[in-house]
Amino acid sequence: MSSFHITTHISAPVERVFDLARSIDLHLDSTEGTGEQVIAGVSSGLIGAGEEVTWRARHFGVWQTHASRITVCDRPQHFVDVMLRGTFRSLEHHHWFDADAEAPEERTIMRDDFAWSSPLGVLGRVADLLVLKRYLYKFLLARNRIIKTTAESEAWRKYLPEP
Repeated sequence: MSSFHITTHISAPVERVFDLARSIDLHLDSTEGTGEQVIAGVSSGLIGAGEEVTWRARHFGVWQTHASRITVCDRPQHFVDVMLRGTFRSLEHHHWFDADAEAPEERTIMRDDFAWSSPLGVLGRVADLLVLKRYLYKFLLARNRIIKTTAESEAWRKYLPEP
């Protein structure tokens, strides 16, 4: 199994950041480059515990389908999405959110723990090391930058109701 961790500091309330990370609409806007679209399940708004979504997107020039379910949703601290069907043998993404008590303003520490297993045994592990880990890391880092930019500006209002 391969994995990586990303920590992002965001100057916004933890509840806002948590909900933006669950927003189907923001996810679609943040993945324009892959032509991502929802083809089944929750297609807009906030996804929650037990709910599923199936995405179709182009990665490495190939259209792929990925279905996942939110298996844990403990607002505003933690949620987990787990792959049900897709290109990987397995994929699990833990999203963690903590209020930064040391910051003078409302600030959130968002942590991503991302783990997956590729198919094809040794060939899959080689692909993980040579290509996939870097690709997935950059993909998630770009998405996190969009969550940060959105949460720290008035743009969050496009995706979330007033608190």
